[in-house]
Amino acid sequence: MTDNFAHRANDWDQPNKIEMTDIFVAEIKKHITLKKSWKGLEIGAGTGLVGLKILPEIDSMVFEDTSPAMLGVLKNKLSGDEKVEIVEGEIFAYQQRDIDFAFSLMAFHHIPEMDKALEHLAGIMKPGGLVVVGDLMSEDGSFHSFEPIPHKGFDTAELSRQFEKAGFKALQCHVYNVLKRERIPGKISDFEQFMLIAERE
Repeated sequence: MTDNFAHRANDWDQPNKIEMTDIFVAEIKKHITLKKSWKGLEIGAGTGLVGLKILPEIDSMVFEDTSPAMLGVLKNKLSGDEKVEIVEGEIFAYQQRDIDFAFSLMAFHHIPEMDKALEHLAGIMKPGGLVVVGDLMSEDGSFHSFEPIPHKGFDTAELSRQFEKAGFKALQCHVYNVLKRERIPGKISDFEQFMLIAERE
């Protein structure tokens, strides 16, 4: 598999990415009480910008990503004392059925087979486990400079239905942030980010 992020990994942790991560983590904490007993899973972990902020408040973490280069940056951040597991590949590469809390920021739009991915996610989560997804509302494709990706953002009602079909209860979904980006030269566009919270039934 081609590592599409290989040339970007070492420079990924830019101030705008860190700010976006901080906003997402703060929004999680507004709606969810993290528990020290939990095992977490970051889907599309990248360099671990989100997961490393969550890890101190739970028991252990699985970091999953398809990019070896991004995971290499993550590994360099670890001291070796953390209770973590690194999984290189799609979410299907993780097979244990022990996840209490799964989360993902700006990675779901890269998942090609959403129904299959959600079905697998349901299979590896404990009953009552929580999932939090932060991603883009439906947009025209300009966020990724019209490069081909599986999803140009999401219709959140449809995504909620997909979660429920897979065995989750969609608890809430709301817009929590707006990214301003010059993706088309000379034009500043607003891209709304939503947060969807679902519970494994």
